[in-house]
Amino acid sequence: MALPSVTEANFEREVLQSDLPVLVEFGAEWCGPCKVVAPELDALAAELKGKAKVVAVDIDRSPMLAQQMGVRSVPAFVVFNQGQPVGGKVGALKRNELRALIEQFLPRAAGALKPNEVQMLFKAAKVSLVDVREGPVFARAHIEGAVSIPLEEIETRLAELHMLPTPAVLYCRAGDKTKELAEKLNASGLPIAFMEGGVLAWEAAGFRLVRPS
Repeated sequence: MALPSVTEANFEREVLQSDLPVLVEFGAEWCGPCKVVAPELDALAAELKGKAKVVAVDIDRSPMLAQQMGVRSVPAFVVFNQGQPVGGKVGALKRNELRALIEQFLPRAAGALKPNEVQMLFKAAKVSLVDVREGPVFARAHIEGAVSIPLEEIETRLAELHMLPTPAVLYCRAGDKTKELAEKLNASGLPIAFMEGGVLAWEAAGFRLVRPS
């Protein structure tokens, strides 16, 4: 899948006036590393469809644009949000590195909280953590101070969520199950927060789990 090509003629319309955040790759046909990163960009573009745009600029066809953006080597990546350049990096990046460039500018699901946000709120005693994984999994490892309410029991135990001392933040293994549940509950008029990425993202952010012996 070829990325949409942007030139000096349509850069303002496609990038600066975009309602979505835009990841722009500055490359060239003769660029070997650009060919290496192409599959990563294609995969990211498919992953972010409807949330962000991923486009390509050929520096040989748009030299003034490359000069204006200070591009001295390719591939170079620049993120635009609300018409402004907000970040960038040079080199043959992996998909996770490319996504990291634009992640903070992506639209977020209702109730979504990142692990660092959850940690700060929990440390300040402003939220209660609810682990929705199976009981035996919770027993093996969980976030210290979290309570266990398995996912299949949540909808019959909503009263317990409301009885917690602070608003509940749900978490699962990877964040997908709690995202779906939060969307369902929000649609029914019961707003609930969840942690993006779940336990995997929590540990990736450098926070530990309690593992009772």
